[in-house]
Amino acid sequence: MKASPELTEFVIRAARDAGAIALEGFRSSNLQVDTKRDSTDVVTRYDRACETHIRAAILATYPDSSIVGEEQGETVGDGELTWFIDPIDGTANYARGIAMWAVSIGVAVQGEIIAGAVYDPVADQLFSADDRGAFLEERGEKTPLRSQGVTDAARATVATGFPARRDLVHQPDLALEQYARITREFAQVRGLGSTCIALCWIAAGWIDATISFETSPWDVAAAAFILRQAGGVYLAYCDGEPLPERGDFIGSHYYGGVAGGRFETLLDIMRTQSRGHG
Repeated sequence: MKASPELTEFVIRAARDAGAIALEGFRSSNLQVDTKRDSTDVVTRYDRACETHIRAAILATYPDSSIVGEEQGETVGDGELTWFIDPIDGTANYARGIAMWAVSIGVAVQGEIIAGAVYDPVADQLFSADDRGAFLEERGEKTPLRSQGVTDAARATVATGFPARRDLVHQPDLALEQYARITREFAQVRGLGSTCIALCWIAAGWIDATISFETSPWDVAAAAFILRQAGGVYLAYCDGEPLPERGDFIGSHYYGGVAGGRFETLLDIMRTQSRGHG
């Protein structure tokens, strides 16, 4: 199924509006930060306010939708649209005043994403995609995205938080050895702290590859679609094997890369660590 232009514009508008709400609290001196699972998993009232706003907008326009959001869980409707919302992807950055976070909204029909938007309100960069392709809007201009970058690891930039604390629970010695391989083989290694920004930057050709483990569908639904529509590569893994493309944003572990990139060390890490993570 193709997204109508009206649906795509709605996704974009909802992302922009939520970004404006989040921007009100960014670097606020009285921002309260709470924890969820542990000290690395944080949330603010702006995460909740943004998701509430997005949900209300969706249900006002598409009232029979199902919605899956990071902060408020799943709401099941009887219509064909399912929405995946990360109101602030990169909350840990947001909470510390680091300008590396974004609003992410993806919409699916029968498990297939048909439109998505990722909005970085600090940079005022809007990444979006539907069946017409992937696009970047900034400084009043809208341009197609082409995932063309460096395909040789010795010159490439990889964005990864691996190994995070959660990764060291499973195969710590192997994880540290694999990280050493990354630092030896890649020209630059960066930890961005935002899943959707990393994937969208690969779609734009600004960085070349990324890997991550134990993500949630709302983290990647929009950005994985944007990357693919830009011609890049997105592979979700489970138990050492890549998942079928349709609906693979549900998978918890992934690799993203520019078109033509074949970074074997990263793919080997995906095969071995996705077994350990389950």
